[in-house]
Amino acid sequence: MNDFGGGVFLIDKPEGITSFGIVRRIKKLVGIKKVGHAGTLDPFATGLLVVCAGRPATKMIPLLMDGDKEYLATLRLGIRTTTMDPEGDIIEKKAVGFVSAAEISQCLTGFAGEILQRPPAYSALKHKGKPLYYYARKGIEIEKEPRRVMIHSLERLGDPGDLDDASPELSLRIVCSKGTYIRSLADDIGVHLGCGASLIGLRRIRSGVFHVDQAIAGERLVLPEEREKHLAAMLLPEDVGKMLQSPCF
Repeated sequence: MNDFGGGVFLIDKPEGITSFGIVRRIKKLVGIKKVGHAGTLDPFATGLLVVCAGRPATKMIPLLMDGDKEYLATLRLGIRTTTMDPEGDIIEKKAVGFVSAAEISQCLTGFAGEILQRPPAYSALKHKGKPLYYYARKGIEIEKEPRRVMIHSLERLGDPGDLDDASPELSLRIVCSKGTYIRSLADDIGVHLGCGASLIGLRRIRSGVFHVDQAIAGERLVLPEEREKHLAAMLLPEDVGKMLQSPCF
């Protein structure tokens, strides 16, 4: 370890593991208990997870969470689920019909900029000290006020053509402010298009000043022979502090 007792790890989280599962792996790697992440990813999601180890680094978590995020998202039109993603139960299934490229473009333009977004029922946002998913699992509906978030960029990827029942998936690149729920955005887009939608794929490629290209593959954290390599990739708190002070942040 370094003189500061830790640092910042950039991890490419694989599908199927929780963010806390990655935190546990880092705890084992560095041998200290004070470890936390700067913004969770759902188990089905992949991509950049910023993990802070040691007191100096964990103190930076609020600053690290402030940065904009960039995602690659895949929406499945015609299906809505309880969680707005593939982990939930299907609550609505309908024909996509025909959705023109022009309709999609107009829809995405309407969601760019500052929007009001209601947090999903299945989220870690707290209500009276408990996460919303605690109430949702008990069948208790909690109405949360919509929050203002900023969608800096909403770009369609892949085939720019029309969508229908034979081709119901919509791929997007999204740059947004902290606190944006991509699941809610997917659901809102589906409502606007009139056929419903749910998020079926999500990859975070940037968080603030950090990019997933800089990250360690999460699967490799469990390999003892690569421990020194992973420790060498750790960013020191003072270096991260300088990055956060740069005009680009």
